[in-house]
This record gives sequence, structure tokens and C-alpha cells, in this order.
Amino acid sequence: MHRLKVRAASLKRNTYALYLAARDPRVSPLAKFLIAIIVAYILSPIDLIPDFIPVIGYLDDLLLLPLGIALVIRMIPHEVWQSCQQQASKELTMQTPYRAQVVIIITLIWVITLAYLGFLCWQWYVNRAA
Repeated sequence: MHRLKVRAASLKRNTYALYLAARDPRVSPLAKFLIAIIVAYILSPIDLIPDFIPVIGYLDDLLLLPLGIALVIRMIPHEVWQSCQQQASKELTMQTPYRAQVVIIITLIWVITLAYLGFLCWQWYVNRAA
């Protein structure tokens, strides 16, 4: 159980360090793009593979995210990554009040996207019926 808590804390620190690395000008645009996708997916309340599906539901959380993070870490210059990890460790010990705001914004983006897709489907249905 202790090992699991350590890994969860490491994932949290690495996620925040990735966010910091994405803001560093020494990181390549491709790495920044991949970081944005990974951090958004981690913070998103919606999973690629829903967790309620037996066995494969946690596959993305257990395999895909760590592999994606490991890939992106290799794309970041070593000195930048070390600096970002140190800064993340310092900042995560303090309370960050904007964390809830980030989750709300990502949730709103999903809701707006799904509402727009629903609107498009409704328009298609109405036009088809006419």
C-alpha cells in the first residue's frame, strides 16, 4: 500500500513537472504538444477506456499514461526535466488554489464539445427527416 502511495505521489509530481516543462522555451514544440495531450487527459474526468469495463478499463491508467509520460520525459532535455521536477516538488508542498478551476475548465470544454456534437446530430436528424 505504501508503494502505491509513493507511485501516486510520483505521478502527481511528474504530471505537474510536465506542465512546467511545457512552459519552458528549451522544450521542442512536439514535446509540448504531447505534454498538453497527456496533462489534459490526466486532468480530464472522461477516460479513453471507461473504468467500469472489466480489466481493460484501467488499461489506459496503468499502461498508456506511464508510457506516454516516459516517452515525453525522454524528449525533454535532462537539465530542464531536473529543474521542472525540483520546482514541482516545491510547489506541490504548497496549496495551489487554481487546481479546482482547471478541472472545472476541462469539464466545461467536454460539456460544450458534447453539446455541440449533440446539436450537430440533431440538425442532421431534422434535415434528414425533412
